[in-house]
Amino acid sequence: MRRILPMHAENADFSPSSSDAPQSVLVLQGGGALGAYQAGVYEALAAEGHAPDWVAGISIGAINAAIIAGNAPEERVGKLRAFWHGVSHELLYRLDVGNGFARRAFNETSASWAATFGIPGFFTPRLPTPLPEWPNELSRLSFYDTTPLRQTLLDLVDFDRINHSETRFSVGAVNMMTGNFAYFDNCSNRRIGPEHIMASGALPPGFPPVEIDGEWYWDGGLVSNTPLQYVLDNRSPCEMTVFQVDLFPSRGAVPKTMADIAQREKDIRFSSRTRMNTDLSKRLQEMRAAAQRLAHKLPDDLRDDPDLHHLLGCRPAGAVAVMHLINRPRGYETMSKDYEFSRMTVTEHWDAGKADALWSLQKADWTGRALKPDEIMTFDLALDRPRNGQ
Repeated sequence: MRRILPMHAENADFSPSSSDAPQSVLVLQGGGALGAYQAGVYEALAAEGHAPDWVAGISIGAINAAIIAGNAPEERVGKLRAFWHGVSHELLYRLDVGNGFARRAFNETSASWAATFGIPGFFTPRLPTPLPEWPNELSRLSFYDTTPLRQTLLDLVDFDRINHSETRFSVGAVNMMTGNFAYFDNCSNRRIGPEHIMASGALPPGFPPVEIDGEWYWDGGLVSNTPLQYVLDNRSPCEMTVFQVDLFPSRGAVPKTMADIAQREKDIRFSSRTRMNTDLSKRLQEMRAAAQRLAHKLPDDLRDDPDLHHLLGCRPAGAVAVMHLINRPRGYETMSKDYEFSRMTVTEHWDAGKADALWSLQKADWTGRALKPDEIMTFDLALDRPRNGQ
């Protein structure tokens, strides 16, 4: 399925500068255990020669982004596998049925295991469990301790490589005191460390806030579960290909049970609203196009008007193609799917991401796309891919 957002920009020059080469961007949503889907997508993109120039993430997407940007291209898939193998676990009970009530019960047991005992290399439960009115240090006000994640990041991510900006890297978090969104970007003067990735994934009340330069931060998904808008607002004036990888679908079936209600509510709450972001960018680019047409009509003494220049700068030039890859719901999943870390399910998510990406990259709509200057196209091409047991 392809959606085209046309630009009406007659008699205006929207071509980016020849010095601005096209960019490839990987945009990774938050979603806990579902993030193995993103790792599968990256494996497919790497195999097909689509190494990103820029990786941006929220929460688990920030972790995957750090592993990608913080390693040499030939080591990235192996480091992603090391992370997802390390945080997934094999239960004593093995299940051969791919769907149905037995699989649903298996997944709930696995999620309960993670909630009770934690995940090695990721988080451990706080004992004793903090009570609602029990005062404590701010860094300990959570049900789980994420100290193990810091060591995992140091083991798997070369932060010197990230800070050398070989690949642009951006992760989002929320300032706990102001409620404002903040991005940590290696193209700024800030040096990126493990605390920035941990801040992006500090979802309360499960995980504690993270202190950075005297400020406390929580998971970026509290405000926006995708960095897509940040990428569109801060890009260079050039043609851009965006691989937007979502872990929670915005569309879904009508719920039939209370469990379905809980899962659907979570999907809606954390979905990326990609269409809203691209529609907003379309309107801003149309405003810029109108301002350029107006500039040609103005007398010379008004062409330096600051208001005109403000309108001309409201959106960088350049066409944008967005491949939307969405982790589709499976019949056995419940609202616990984002903390269900069984090895079987993590492997399924990885394989689904890889298959969706390979399927989409080969579709004629994608390979034959032709964007006009300043046009935005979104593609959701894996929707018709056959899926067994879903």
